[in-house]
Amino acid sequence: MLQRGQGVAEEVKVLRVGAKTNPNALAGAIAGVVREKGACELQTIGAGAVNQAFKAIAIARGFLAPSGIDIIARPSFRPVPNDTGTGEITAIATFLEPTEPGG
Repeated sequence: MLQRGQGVAEEVKVLRVGAKTNPNALAGAIAGVVREKGACELQTIGAGAVNQAFKAIAIARGFLAPSGIDIIARPSFRPVPNDTGTGEITAIATFLEPTEPGG
């Protein structure tokens, strides 16, 4: 995965999210990766996974706020290999990055 924005391509940490993912634990992971690397991406397949991911984003914003960091989410569709490796399914990839100050 390449990082969007800043002009220099870097690896972005991809966090896979399932319907049973704990949103508080995911929020902690999001906050840690955003603090350390500046951005991350969530990969979700299915409505339950999307629900958990967006709850975690809301919680992560609360974790990051005391540090003066806010994040924005940019969702998009992305084909990923299916479990059998014989085809593709569509995932929602949500890129998370800090907002510009005052933005």
